[in-house]
Amino acid sequence: MAHLLGAEGLTLTFGTRTILDGLTIGIDAGDRIGIVGRNGDGKSTLMRLLAGRAQADDGRVTWRGGVDVGFLDQSDVLDGDDSIRRAVVGEMADYEWASSPMLRDVADGLLGGLDWDQPVGALSGGQRRRVALAKLLMGEHDVLMLDEPTNHLDVEGVAWLADHLKKRWKADEGAFLVVTHDRWFLDEICTTTWEVHDATVDTYEGGYAAYTLARAERDRAAAVEEQKRQQLVKKELAWLRRGAPARTSKPKFRVDAATALINDVPEPRDTVSLRRMATARLGKDVLDLEHVTLRLRGEGDEPAVADGRTLFDDVTFRLGPGERVGVVGVNGAGKSTLLRLLDGQVTPDEGRIKRGRTVQTAILSQEVEELREKAHMRVHEVMTEEKNVFVVGGKELSGAQLLEQIGFNRKRQWTPVSDLSGGERRRLQLLKLMTGEPNVLMLDEPTNDLDTDTLASMEDLLDDWPGTLVVVSHDRYLLERVTDHQVALLGDGSVRLLPGGVEQYLRIRSGREAAPGEAIRTYRGQTSAEAGATASGRGSAAAPAGSGESTSSASSSDSGPAGAAETPDGASAAEKRQARKQMQRVEKQMEKLSSRQRQLHEEMATASEAGDVDRLRTLQAELDDVDAQLGELEETWLEAGELAE
Repeated sequence: MAHLLGAEGLTLTFGTRTILDGLTIGIDAGDRIGIVGRNGDGKSTLMRLLAGRAQADDGRVTWRGGVDVGFLDQSDVLDGDDSIRRAVVGEMADYEWASSPMLRDVADGLLGGLDWDQPVGALSGGQRRRVALAKLLMGEHDVLMLDEPTNHLDVEGVAWLADHLKKRWKADEGAFLVVTHDRWFLDEICTTTWEVHDATVDTYEGGYAAYTLARAERDRAAAVEEQKRQQLVKKELAWLRRGAPARTSKPKFRVDAATALINDVPEPRDTVSLRRMATARLGKDVLDLEHVTLRLRGEGDEPAVADGRTLFDDVTFRLGPGERVGVVGVNGAGKSTLLRLLDGQVTPDEGRIKRGRTVQTAILSQEVEELREKAHMRVHEVMTEEKNVFVVGGKELSGAQLLEQIGFNRKRQWTPVSDLSGGERRRLQLLKLMTGEPNVLMLDEPTNDLDTDTLASMEDLLDDWPGTLVVVSHDRYLLERVTDHQVALLGDGSVRLLPGGVEQYLRIRSGREAAPGEAIRTYRGQTSAEAGATASGRGSAAAPAGSGESTSSASSSDSGPAGAAETPDGASAAEKRQARKQMQRVEKQMEKLSSRQRQLHEEMATASEAGDVDRLRTLQAELDDVDAQLGELEETWLEAGELAE
């Protein structure tokens, strides 16, 4: 394949930190490259160097003659005084660009519903991002470099962009590099993955899934090698210490070999370990929106919706204990407002909000508003402003120890919040929420600014989350990973169940499938307790009910959602699928509890031998709690097993 551009011996240092060290890498025609790595490791910097937007301290970047490179920066570079038309197509007449199927596809996919004569300065952040992306894709480029192109795009927009990039060139033509945290997007479009870390780049064949498997194998091999090295270290240290105290002379080659082994310890990666915090006990009643109507009053919450528009029209939405719901929808339909209604920040015009007595809610907002008022404070001060000791995984940790677990070393803990990167603020914000011990957690676009490793850590944390979870996100990988079912806001004032998940939502939006009809429908939710959730709007509804009892007032003759036809034993195919999914999730939780149960028995035996009565009482209390949790999970597993058969 033809070589398009490359870098040789790239070295770049910021202050005392080396971002890239002697890097040599190339891009050929047909390359479809995704760039991953931790926040701050140099992903965007590498792309800017390759695009000629930044200069390295040493080394060079070379382009083949005639190569045209298009670059989408994270920052907004549009002129606010330009109209959308001028910003996207310049002075080109409509008939010129409209004659190209590809350019029409770009206009329809990214700018549909926008007034082309509207000034760019009047657009929301998400709309400006779409205009910038459309401007880039309208050009004829040999190489596209896209820095976080999915930011501010909804699920529909991400799917369109993936399809466009796959069809833009023939297999052996053109190339693109993309920096993104959207793992579904990476898997869908990339054939090669670059991991930027420790001032170098590792290359993997395939998208995100292939990269994850390959890296796991690399880490396994490294662990085996490290174990061998540790054994050699022990032997050499033992040899160095042997002999009479007076004998100080040893063969130099043995001393040098031992020193090399001891010193040859790789620097630890900036690992992020998000551990489950204590969670307040959640009762049977959680949150219910009953016949809620809400009209937009111009607070700017949903910028794509005109003032006076009805966001929710006679909507009933019930959340039960342990419910895990994903929310998707068109821009301006009220996704963020739905979370604020559930949290009590917004009062409906009609209807009421019922809140369980034990409910403690927390919202991870898009704007990191919670930290904006604390920008002058240091990270450690923010973490310890309310208390200094936290209970995590049954252990007491100081604020400093907890911060180290999410990637803030001792030096970084004394950095002002205003100097943190977007990903670091997001991590700190999430940690602050979790230490408040909420039992209803609501995440509004939680993937913003987080790298893929931090996202994986967060998903692992949410796997064990015992409370109620509501996630608003355009990241379908995250939604399908951590939620049991999804609902859609289609902009018509209703909330509708998606038995077919995100894929069904895309079919509805593209016109390939009709939205669920007017009849109230019943859906069995995947909760860890008996209660479920009901979502309805103007007569259309989704009613997850963990008890299996219908909460619908519709007659039994009403048909179910598309793709959820009942099987002869009364359970739909979708219900069976969800039951099997729940069984797998419960099995993981039971394995962890069983492991802890064994540890507790061993610790109690040790405490008994030592005669430590107080320790025995503490361990027995924890063991009783573990036994009770196991019993509840076994009942849940059996119920799900009966449904899945």
